[in-house]
Amino acid sequence: MEPQVKRLKTWHAVPMSEMARNTFNPIRSIVDGMKITPNPKKPMIALSIGDPTVFGNLPIPEEIDEAVIDKIRSHKYNGYNPSIGYEEARQAVADYTSSHDAPVTSKDVILTNGCSSALDLCITVLASRGQNILIPRPGFSIYKTLGESLGIQVRFYDLLPEKSWEVDLKHMESQMDENTAAVIVNSPSNPCGSVYSRQHIEEILEVLERNRIPMIADDIYEHFVFSENKYHSMASVSKTVPILSCSGLTKRFLVPGWRMGWIVVHDRSNAFHEIRIGLNSLSQRILGPNSLVQSALNDILKNTPQSFYAETLEYIEDNAKLFYKLISEIPGLKPVKPQGAMYMMVGIDTENFTNIKDDVDFTEKLVSEQSVFCLPAKCFQYPNFFRIVLTIPKEKVETACERIKEFCDLHYNGDSRSYISC
Repeated sequence: MEPQVKRLKTWHAVPMSEMARNTFNPIRSIVDGMKITPNPKKPMIALSIGDPTVFGNLPIPEEIDEAVIDKIRSHKYNGYNPSIGYEEARQAVADYTSSHDAPVTSKDVILTNGCSSALDLCITVLASRGQNILIPRPGFSIYKTLGESLGIQVRFYDLLPEKSWEVDLKHMESQMDENTAAVIVNSPSNPCGSVYSRQHIEEILEVLERNRIPMIADDIYEHFVFSENKYHSMASVSKTVPILSCSGLTKRFLVPGWRMGWIVVHDRSNAFHEIRIGLNSLSQRILGPNSLVQSALNDILKNTPQSFYAETLEYIEDNAKLFYKLISEIPGLKPVKPQGAMYMMVGIDTENFTNIKDDVDFTEKLVSEQSVFCLPAKCFQYPNFFRIVLTIPKEKVETACERIKEFCDLHYNGDSRSYISC
């Protein structure tokens, strides 16, 4: 008698979680869907990548390297670390961040796996399903991605290009209601390159104070300010509004892959007692950031020479000035002069370009004809602009602008003077 064969049940498709289904990155979705085929006769120039390390033209000083190498060789930091970070590392961030107007102690600091992780924790601890957060438009796409993945409604407040991307305060306040859990503010800004004056920060804080809404300050570009402007942190200006400040090593120290970020709690009104507990609890989901990098934080923050910061800023500001000058002369384009960070936004008079529908179409055709890739501002919820990155090698700036001009000379049929002066 033949043995009976047990029949296996057919597997049904295993569904993804609600959070996974709700996670959507606009940049990846738009860029992945674009038809990007460079002109084979011209080497590609990517003005789209926000990673300052890709071209190798902005080296970091030996002091940063040696700080980590020393900790590797000590063999003291190969194990688990406290979920909120080593005490010495948190104190180093407190010393680096603290000012007369916004004093900070190690108890106010939580270390995270990069600034994006800091933003994730702050949104998660402040907002629940059924509530909403306000984010800038144009603004960094990760805000929307993080909020919506948690089932939180994301509302936009507009920035004004004609005012160097200041906040439209009336529009911001019109988006607030009893379910608004937080407002995210980013200065210096990605993608705009804007830097808010102390007066404008005070105006933003007045709106938040009036509506009793806390702020998440995306300060990853702190101190990344060009020579004609001055950096003011949100926390140094606030008198009462509680603020969670997010920053890290990524941009100023040019080491995005090291994934070292932090949250600094600024609580002038003693409103964040539960939030502090919540941040500590959330940090336990992942047992702290990289132990080697955080163990080196004290040396990195204290020993990095000021000349490194100055030379990096000078390099990027020189690029910004050249880009602004050259693009201002191109028909159909209107750059908004950047004040800091690593980016510049450029308006496109799409109505007067032949056979070009919008910013995505413009950038696709620019790649196919001229092998220059800019990031369409649709990625930042702001159509008919594109963003360029200012960290590219100097020798590529003029070449890129020459190609963009050749493209616009061929396709633009409007009155460039009236568009540029608007």
